[in-house]
Amino acid sequence: MSVYWGEKRFYSLDFYLKQTFGEKLYKIPLNGGMTCPNRDGTLGTRGCIFCSLGGSGGFGPDPALPVSEQIRQGKDIVRRKYTGRGYIAYFQVYTSTYAPVPYLRKIFTEAITHPDIRILSIATRPDCLGEDVLALLSELNQIKPVWVELGLQTSHEETARFIRRGYGLPVFEQAVKALRAAGIEVIVHLILGLPGEDSPQILETIHYLNQTDIQGVKLQLLHILEGTDLADYYRAHPFYILSMEEYITLLGKCISGLRPDIVIHRLTGDAPGHLLIEPAWSRGKHQVLNRLAACLKERDIWQGKEQL
Repeated sequence: MSVYWGEKRFYSLDFYLKQTFGEKLYKIPLNGGMTCPNRDGTLGTRGCIFCSLGGSGGFGPDPALPVSEQIRQGKDIVRRKYTGRGYIAYFQVYTSTYAPVPYLRKIFTEAITHPDIRILSIATRPDCLGEDVLALLSELNQIKPVWVELGLQTSHEETARFIRRGYGLPVFEQAVKALRAAGIEVIVHLILGLPGEDSPQILETIHYLNQTDIQGVKLQLLHILEGTDLADYYRAHPFYILSMEEYITLLGKCISGLRPDIVIHRLTGDAPGHLLIEPAWSRGKHQVLNRLAACLKERDIWQGKEQL
């Protein structure tokens, strides 16, 4: 295992990219200016309980700009810390397939045909992947690799109702099946620390994902942000917030229980500092990742070891 994954002890995105594309690729957030069925009245108007007004795109560009200009600006921002020439175009904000297909074709094609873009990654909901959208994504996948990121957050239906996810597990499972039939890689977002979920329940979600045909996962620490319904709920009904050490221990369990071929794209996440209420310790992202690396080594934790 140490030969395969190096010192990280898990199948990291960095390792996957270097093995597959020969270099690290930097992700450029893009904004297609879309909304979400959980906000425009189709399913609701308040969004998921944890979602800020920026729709998980607090660091995203101006949607009024052409995609090529968004890419140029994104490259300028990372130029001082990234010397490579390959990038991932990441449509991040809200539900990035929630628009008419001709519009999606325009913005996605502009991104994927850019000479510096190696991968097109699209964050969306599994209930926003109609046959026409799937056909477009399959077509684009013949040009360059297309990834679709699905915000599952949890496999537990009771928690899903509490966070107002707006769809059930059968919808997610059908979306994964359809995407894989089109040859598209699937990355799933999970939130660790949701109210009412303990460590065994979170590991049940990990084991659930092991039974699905997914290629990547993002493990996201729950952030309580100003301006969200979760913030209002937390003030009215304070719930337990994981300490840094508790979160690191939980991450170790998730890593050891995760199927070894699933690429781990994220282990914590970022939150706009001016909006973050809790956990305050999450502002020190590098400290968390350094402590996790030490913990994995101290406890001899490897991805998939639980299954061996």
